[in-house]
Amino acid sequence: MKHFYLYAIVFIAGAAVLAIEILGTRILGPFYGVSLFLWSALITVTLLALSVGYTLGGRWADKKNKASFIYFFLAGAGLWCLLIPFLKGPVLIITEPLGLRAAVLLAAFILFVPPLTLLGMVSPFAIRIHAKSLNVVGRTAGDLYAISTIGSVLSALLTGFILIPNVGVGRLTFVVGTVLLLTAAVGLVLEFRSKALQTGISIIVVLAVIGSILIPFERPDPGQGLLAIEQSPYAEIRVLDVGERRYLLIDGGTHTIVDPKTWKSHLPYTAVVDLTREFFEKPGDMLLIGLGGGTIVKIFAREGWTVDAVEIDPVVIDLAREYFGLRENEGRIYSMDGRQFLITHDKKYDIIVLDAFGSSSIPFHLVTREAFGLVASRLKPDGILAINIEVRNWEDVLVRSLTATLKTQFQEVLALPAYEPAHIMGNVIILATQRRLADPQLQYHIDHSKIPPPGFKSNLSYRRDFAWQKRFIPETGAASVLTDDLNPIDLWSEEINLMARKDLHSYFEDLGLSW
Repeated sequence: MKHFYLYAIVFIAGAAVLAIEILGTRILGPFYGVSLFLWSALITVTLLALSVGYTLGGRWADKKNKASFIYFFLAGAGLWCLLIPFLKGPVLIITEPLGLRAAVLLAAFILFVPPLTLLGMVSPFAIRIHAKSLNVVGRTAGDLYAISTIGSVLSALLTGFILIPNVGVGRLTFVVGTVLLLTAAVGLVLEFRSKALQTGISIIVVLAVIGSILIPFERPDPGQGLLAIEQSPYAEIRVLDVGERRYLLIDGGTHTIVDPKTWKSHLPYTAVVDLTREFFEKPGDMLLIGLGGGTIVKIFAREGWTVDAVEIDPVVIDLAREYFGLRENEGRIYSMDGRQFLITHDKKYDIIVLDAFGSSSIPFHLVTREAFGLVASRLKPDGILAINIEVRNWEDVLVRSLTATLKTQFQEVLALPAYEPAHIMGNVIILATQRRLADPQLQYHIDHSKIPPPGFKSNLSYRRDFAWQKRFIPETGAASVLTDDLNPIDLWSEEINLMARKDLHSYFEDLGLSW
């Protein structure tokens, strides 16, 4: 084997490893959420597979020192990559009953261990072939591992920054498989001059290339209710119409539900957030961290408030404007991280709303003592911070710990439930301020004969009044204060994410509009 082609093989194998690992977040993320557990599972599986590959490849190289084996490793990995888009569905169905951690780990193991193990076997073989004497083994190993790592670095940048948003996950997975097959085919043709072999390999490669070109993107299908599907630098995003409701799904999680005719929200927590306006005599300045479909922006703008909103994902901003009626004159939108915005902008607000759920949890850096200190410095003296969280019950550890953390920066902290009964999963809004919150001007004439049953989520005016009447101060005696140094919010969010996704999977499964 020529040295230059051996270097090319090692480079391509290293690039494929990182491409597969990063693609794993987009293959599994819409079903499980892109959480700490998903990343941990993918890193674990990648390192385990490479370790097995290094071990087997090293031992095999000592016994079978033939370059042709490397080509078969590449071809096997390539063929498996071609199968991943078709294996994903059955694997997700099989693993879902196991619980979030086990399901994520097993799904990642089944889908990614075979190709990563085969790719791990390439480097030991390459070292054995390239090293002509013991005197140069160290230098040979160092050079080849450096080339492999450079391939991984470039692949990580290209995959995350350019290829996934522009090529798509399914097609890119197919392209990775095709490149591996093509690399193996060229090597086999160079190694064996047989015309029959060359013809057979050529046919396989041509079919793989054609397949990678023709494999369809999952495209919008308005007739079936799928209005948009986008692969942004941060998430897979879908806009769906189901009945008379329009949904915004980010990595499979529901972030907005509205009536597309009136843009009124079907999520009860939005009515509770709207309640914060009643603590002010006149409209003022509001900052929203986490745009979603822009429902909160529209609510406040309609009442004459000056609204700034921060959203890290520019694709979410575009979809909010195109599909959720968000107008330019309703608010000024900044595309950046919420905490970075607070650091770089010194404007003070009457109300700051934190509604920045990720696909499976709140971004940890937005809910620490240090972050809340920064928020407090951006509020006017009588300003109010409102945080929307999804919890298992009213006294969830997340409610108690966030309250304990907020009390390090604010004088008064109240929790307002947006749902009932107290023991089921739903949204709670936590209010924090430096002043005492007196009764707002609410409509207390509730007709109890018309109170919705438990789990009812549409009567938003009822929810607004109900939330204030059921306000409570969470118990914080044993609760942890969250800091930039120690923040277990991902662990606490695991069960919430699992419960929420079970409901989502059962709801959307028959519609065929998600995953």
